[in-house]
Amino acid sequence: MREGFRQELKDLKAEVLAIGRLCVDQTALSVQALVEGDVDIAQRVIDGDDAIDHRTLALEEATLEVMATQFPVARDLRLLHSLTYVAWHMERMGDLAVNIAKAARRTADRKGPQTLYDLIQAQGNLVHRVLDACIDSLENNDLELAMKLQELDEPIDHLYKQFFRELARLQDEDDIEWASNMVMAARYLERIADNAVDIGERVRYMLTGTFDFAADPPVAE
Repeated sequence: MREGFRQELKDLKAEVLAIGRLCVDQTALSVQALVEGDVDIAQRVIDGDDAIDHRTLALEEATLEVMATQFPVARDLRLLHSLTYVAWHMERMGDLAVNIAKAARRTADRKGPQTLYDLIQAQGNLVHRVLDACIDSLENNDLELAMKLQELDEPIDHLYKQFFRELARLQDEDDIEWASNMVMAARYLERIADNAVDIGERVRYMLTGTFDFAADPPVAE
């Protein structure tokens, strides 16, 4: 029976990782749609969100069933609880990618200053790096990488602030309306990265039983 339980844990973790990779793809596509003004790609992102929602809900139900039938304790219980937590953060990432795709649809009919497109693309690249690191830390139980996510997130915050400096240079009312959508998209990207940092904190808890990032990293159990 315990071998079956171990396989269930592996399968649940694999499903969370699969959901996470879908979110990575959705985020990359949403940035592409925004930068290129591609409404077809934007619609793909919007349509693809249902799969993430359904798989996240199914994951939660499967996790609850394992808890009810296997009576996990200690590290196994932390793992199961954490997988549900992580999956819901990933579901939020998917929702934020949809918001970016909707911004892409609203701005697709006109071309704004290239500087803001470049900033969005740069921010998207940095977010992709954070998401990849987030997935890797979970997949490989990498405590050091999980703790590094906050550091990787800092340049994204700096780029977001640059948007307001660029926005202040715009004079035309149409440009300002367009740029407002771009600034919101940049905010959504920042929030996606913030969710990845939260997942890193949960990976730490999953491995060590503590949330304190300020302390020296304990040895994983």
